[in-house]
Amino acid sequence: MRASRLLSLLLLLQSRGRMTAQELADELEVSVRTVYRDVEALGSAGVPVYADRGPTGGYQLLAGYRTRLTGLTGEEADSLFLAGMPGPAAELGLGTVVAAAQLKLLAALPPELRSRAGRIRERFHLDTSGWFRQTEEMPFLGDIADAVWNQRRLRIRYRRWGSRGVEVERVIGPLGLVLKAGLWYLVAEAGGDLRTYRVSRVLEVQSTDEGFSRPEGFDLTGFWAGWSERFEERMYPMSVTVRMTEAGLKRAQVLLSLVAGRALAEVVPEEGWTTVQVPVESLEHALVDILRLGPDAEVVEPPELRERIKTTLTAMAAVYA
Repeated sequence: MRASRLLSLLLLLQSRGRMTAQELADELEVSVRTVYRDVEALGSAGVPVYADRGPTGGYQLLAGYRTRLTGLTGEEADSLFLAGMPGPAAELGLGTVVAAAQLKLLAALPPELRSRAGRIRERFHLDTSGWFRQTEEMPFLGDIADAVWNQRRLRIRYRRWGSRGVEVERVIGPLGLVLKAGLWYLVAEAGGDLRTYRVSRVLEVQSTDEGFSRPEGFDLTGFWAGWSERFEERMYPMSVTVRMTEAGLKRAQVLLSLVAGRALAEVVPEEGWTTVQVPVESLEHALVDILRLGPDAEVVEPPELRERIKTTLTAMAAVYA
């Protein structure tokens, strides 16, 4: 623990220059007295650290004492800091590890690249969570990530989606974790099949201490791309035929689902009304979606949906009569 703190102290001085004992204590979350002892230990180990007295003083390293990371262009250094994900890393239990890695990289960069990296962190921020969504509780994410990394089977209890809360137990071989729109998904082998589990629905995790072999040629990125496409197709198994005005088309791209919005974005509006196919989850969902477009949309097919809309509009008219 102390060795890690001494390294962090050294890298702080290397990356930031002169720092007071209080500033170091705040960064390392220790007492000022501990900082004094750590600085003395670094000096005894041969690290050229010295103190400047006075109100503007502090600790700093002897000029020229630093490790430089060579071969990086400015753009490459920028991209490394732009790619950081402190939120997801913290969820995986790696927040302090990521922070330490970035600190090491920052300390190793030449001054001109270090200033660029600082500007990146000041001016760009990655927020992976979705809008209007409460943070999901994922108490077992760290255990799952550990099993993924160490290739150990897990026994999980899981609440299925769309099955009225039905719970199942599975012994799985965890293959990878995917962060999608602020939600974590686990890709795993179960019973010889590849399956996907939403981590927030995992209710219990038990390690079996049993290793497993990854499927030959398995590619997490490729699997996820194919699974996502099939998932969207399953979620929107039908389409309805709708006539829309140009204003209705524009409004639908904003108000309807992302899948329907993408389909309508490819339509070239005609003068007047345009007939389009709108992907929907069900007729119940379609009823609500089409009503949101008001008089700028008319259902052509299926007839059952037309009748439902007419019945709903008649009932609404009676309410406002």
